[in-house]
Amino acid sequence: MKSRSRLMEIRTPLPLLALCLALTACQSRKSESAPTIEFSKIPPAAQGGPEKVDIIAGRVRGFRPGEQIVIYAHSGPWWIQPYFDHPFVAIQSDSTWSTVTHLGLDYAALLVEPGYHPSATLDIAPTAGGSVVSVAIVKGIGSPTFAPTKPLKFSGYDWAVRTIASNRGGAYNLYDPDDAWTDAKGALHMKITQKPGVWKCAQLSLTRSLGYGTYILTVRDISHLEPAAVLSMYTFDEWHGDQYYREMDVELSRWGDATRQSNAQFGVQPFYIPGNIFPFKAPAGPLTYSMLWKSGSVTFKTVRGLDHGSGSVIAEHEFTSGVPSPGQEQVKLDFYVVPSDKYPLQKGSEVVIEKFEYLP
Repeated sequence: MKSRSRLMEIRTPLPLLALCLALTACQSRKSESAPTIEFSKIPPAAQGGPEKVDIIAGRVRGFRPGEQIVIYAHSGPWWIQPYFDHPFVAIQSDSTWSTVTHLGLDYAALLVEPGYHPSATLDIAPTAGGSVVSVAIVKGIGSPTFAPTKPLKFSGYDWAVRTIASNRGGAYNLYDPDDAWTDAKGALHMKITQKPGVWKCAQLSLTRSLGYGTYILTVRDISHLEPAAVLSMYTFDEWHGDQYYREMDVELSRWGDATRQSNAQFGVQPFYIPGNIFPFKAPAGPLTYSMLWKSGSVTFKTVRGLDHGSGSVIAEHEFTSGVPSPGQEQVKLDFYVVPSDKYPLQKGSEVVIEKFEYLP
């Protein structure tokens, strides 16, 4: 009996050992046969926009039937290509794939399983996991090229006026450099104008980063704005989606809803986190908006009149959560249109900004 017991003690671990060896071999084979994505045609590196497209192509090794390719182009966010309603690229019988893409600084190809639902945009580079079997990322060919801008002097600073389209506010907007100019007294005029079948908007970007300090914007009466028009001053860092683009906003709009009580808001990104938006009602007449940005906090304030230090306070709010640290952010001034089924924009509009100030 003792001999048989010892024999059983020796034999019992063998099935477990065999199972471990089998699993190890299985994992090894899985690792060896992991699918890979290759690029055979890479578009140039360029700032994105709807105006230009190119071909991106490649090959997949080790894919399974039913799997497909999804392409993203990196320009600010990562944008799905070529369109949100056509996100999937079939893999041919010879393992190759090819599609049209809008241009970007980088390109990502994802091998995805059936049933995968891609996002229209991504703030950070895609990674493998879940229904994403494999990811390959490549830089665009050549030195990056950027869309031309129109230079403009305003309040003693150099600004770049946008000339290409944008998806700001979740809507496709065209931008016309002629819709932003300064008058003889130095005030900035921004317009939304109607051209045949489309609206043209205005956007300016400060040509350098300013970092911590107080940002001040004095605006003439905006009570005439239609619900679908938006005027905003915000910081934005094209290169750091992982930090929500260092975006902090003063936004003047009813967001396409005439019944909305508030017509203005302060915010830090991401906007969907409770407490990251502070709505308020901005009255008629000239108002001054300020943003005091320092380590760990940002305080927004709106006062009546043209002097941020002496006007009566309309609204004030401090954010202490999600406040970014300085990076490559730039101040942007944007006058654009949001979609609205009930209250679409009916006519053009104009806003006048008296001055922009920065106090370190």
